[in-house]
Amino acid sequence: MGLTDSQAQTPKYPERPLRVLHGFGAGGNADTVARILAAEMGKGLGQAVIVEPKPGAGGTIASGTVASAKPDGYTLLLATGGHAIAGALYDRLPYDTVKSFQAVSAVTSFPFLIVAQAGSKFNHLQDLLKAAKSRSQELTFGSAGVGTGQHMAGAWLAQQAGINLTHVPYRGESASMTGLLSGEVDLVVVAPTTAVQHIKAGKLQALATTGLNRWSGMPEVRTVAEQGVAQFEVRSWTALLAPAGLPKPQLDRLQAEVRRALAEDSVRTRLEEATGGEVKASTPADLQATIQSDLKRWTQLVKDANIQKE
Repeated sequence: MGLTDSQAQTPKYPERPLRVLHGFGAGGNADTVARILAAEMGKGLGQAVIVEPKPGAGGTIASGTVASAKPDGYTLLLATGGHAIAGALYDRLPYDTVKSFQAVSAVTSFPFLIVAQAGSKFNHLQDLLKAAKSRSQELTFGSAGVGTGQHMAGAWLAQQAGINLTHVPYRGESASMTGLLSGEVDLVVVAPTTAVQHIKAGKLQALATTGLNRWSGMPEVRTVAEQGVAQFEVRSWTALLAPAGLPKPQLDRLQAEVRRALAEDSVRTRLEEATGGEVKASTPADLQATIQSDLKRWTQLVKDANIQKE
């Protein structure tokens, strides 16, 4: 049976390599997730999926590049929770955080840990909250930088608990851990995988996890919600986005390949070990809802906490 005219005119997708951009340095969390995912997706797509780090301006350079790309399924974005934060924090972006992108699928999500030095006077989050509310001293928390998920989690904790915490931004999580170990700050908010080795070595202790449920890597560590700040939850995430206007056949193909890739045991294991979080695909609609919800929350926080916009 021969092809119809419409079938003959429909190009096969994909016919050439795909690019996945992200806005952070090579070797970091986003880069690791992107490369693990890209390698597996490439097998199913029959084309190479090339990862291109494009760091700078809180990830907005990479986001802007993808937003302005042709919506043909060949240029994609490995976005993080910082994508929604940037929408709340930056006054002028060359794209709309929601409308300029087509959500494809979530990839991973993970909570943060709130960590203090081992042997400090804070053994549990309640100790910290009590000290902050007594106003007996100024308490400081370190993060991976202004506008990061770690920064927003600490600011959200202060806002929801009704306490004052002074933010000390560092250049990345490693620097924030060094600051905590040297006593420059009272605590840090950090991705679990960054802190685990120091906790196991007895140098640091986890006061709480920011997820609504306990983190599987340290189930003995209670959540913020369990320790008096009701319904508190902050999770970061990674997800695959495309330029708005992506045709449905390409969207369906990409979404199916993400689901297939994440169902592979070896891929799930590598991603779980790399991020310390949950590996789970989503529908485009669910991912879009997550981005919109995060954008609304962080926009309100930036306003309420008087966080200086960039």
